[in-house]
Amino acid sequence: MSAIPSMPAALVRTVADGLSAVGVLRRSGAIELQHPAELVRTARDAAVLGPVVTAFAHAARSDGAATAIVDEQGSLTFAELDSLSNAVANGLVARGIASDTVLAALCRDHRGMVLSLLAAGKLGARIVLLNTGMAGPQLVSVAERENVGAVLLDAEFVDRFGELADKLPMILTSNDGWVNHGRPTLDDVRAGRTTRPPKAPTRPGGIVVLTSGTTGTPKGAPRGKVSPLQSAQFLDRIPLPKASATVLAAPAFHGTGLSQLILGWALGNAIVLQQRKFDPRRTLADIEHHRAGTLVLVPTMLQRIVDLGEPVLAEYDTSSLKVIFAAGSSISPDLSRRTARAFGEVLYNLYASTEVAVAAVATPSDMREAPGTVGRPPVGCRVAIYDDQRRRVTEPGVVGTIFVASALSFGGYTDGTGKETVDGMQSSGDIGHFDAAGRLFIDGRDDDMIISGGENVFPLEVENLLVERPDILEAAVVGVEDPDFGKRLRAFVVLAPDASCDAQQIKDYVKATLARHKVPRDVVFVDELPRNATGKLLRRKLGSADPR
Repeated sequence: MSAIPSMPAALVRTVADGLSAVGVLRRSGAIELQHPAELVRTARDAAVLGPVVTAFAHAARSDGAATAIVDEQGSLTFAELDSLSNAVANGLVARGIASDTVLAALCRDHRGMVLSLLAAGKLGARIVLLNTGMAGPQLVSVAERENVGAVLLDAEFVDRFGELADKLPMILTSNDGWVNHGRPTLDDVRAGRTTRPPKAPTRPGGIVVLTSGTTGTPKGAPRGKVSPLQSAQFLDRIPLPKASATVLAAPAFHGTGLSQLILGWALGNAIVLQQRKFDPRRTLADIEHHRAGTLVLVPTMLQRIVDLGEPVLAEYDTSSLKVIFAAGSSISPDLSRRTARAFGEVLYNLYASTEVAVAAVATPSDMREAPGTVGRPPVGCRVAIYDDQRRRVTEPGVVGTIFVASALSFGGYTDGTGKETVDGMQSSGDIGHFDAAGRLFIDGRDDDMIISGGENVFPLEVENLLVERPDILEAAVVGVEDPDFGKRLRAFVVLAPDASCDAQQIKDYVKATLARHKVPRDVVFVDELPRNATGKLLRRKLGSADPR
């Protein structure tokens, strides 16, 4: 009798991950196996419409009268938003925009951004999500590189495109008192158009999410067809509530905000958008007013909320919160503890990147038991650490480069380049280690490492120590040129209001805890640290800053 050939390990893993994902989604209420026709419909939508429209359409069929979004203009139900986005899509077709047109969106968080995403998905057009903090030359460079054929944008951003604004069709997603120079608005586009769905595309156009661009012009990471099962990567370790409200403080143009807009709809949640600049008090007011079960933000936003202090936090009823979903960077032990004191054990930290997508999730118990951890990989994700010779590290505490594999990892940048790959896993660009319990820790970015006097220093370790002090709100450490040591450490510090502290006190504080080569030679006090629109620290600006 001949032996039965064994299944390849990768196929076995894929099947096992798929079955596990179904179990996660069923437990979370994201799918209901007693409605097989809806499951088939959702899978069919995902194959041609992409993740945004797929999640939205599922929610609209489930309860069209439920609230889909809330912004400064009020609320829209799923049925209302469906009709509006159909009209916009049909209006775009009438203006010559088709599935082969690459769109770009440059919007703050409001219904115009949502309509742009839905209309692009319904047409099968690729849409590039531009960062509202990008400078004019960056916008022009990205638009040319991505072959953008039309731009959907808020009126305030038109001038950033310079001469390109007169060469590309530009449709205003929000006017808000800005001069529109005769440019059409989304209301003009949809006026008189049928609210019936446009002809279904043959394939999803895809979404291009840009990297943070902290070291230059942002790169484009395309996202095409995404299986609904991949939502399990979030729900496996984060108990997002269903049929609730989600306050989306993180911008929708970035992976964090976009993913939770999609997942929130998949769970039948109303998405509360915050159009203007982040305001911690307004965020708390939105949680109270909408009885929100989920708050989505980046760690710098969370820092600003807890920095309001207990008397201010007590003014708002946030008892409805079940999940604070933070992503974009690791959370310091100090911030984790302060959040738990203010809101209870509801904080979940997602470790992810534009390229590798989901990598690990730290639950409240993870952060309580191992402060500073980013947790463990959820279902469908693999994380490993490799040394400089790309040999796999298996010992706890040994630092190396982090590599990640999941079905959500991208296939390469739109310029044809990609991330380093080892054993089918992509580099996240971070340095880290596992503890004995298998929890992952981030030690820093591989390009942030400072070599001072022949010793390696990762700034994050020093920064986390500094923010433990009650008189320091934020801290950043960079390497600057030094004739004796090659590089020396310079710390930039934001003091708490009314705090009094001098440079020598800070140096002595670090020296008492860390090795001598990790003590900053310079300490510069600043009012704020330079960050981009998603809260990423812009170290290059600090590295070139004059400390005088």
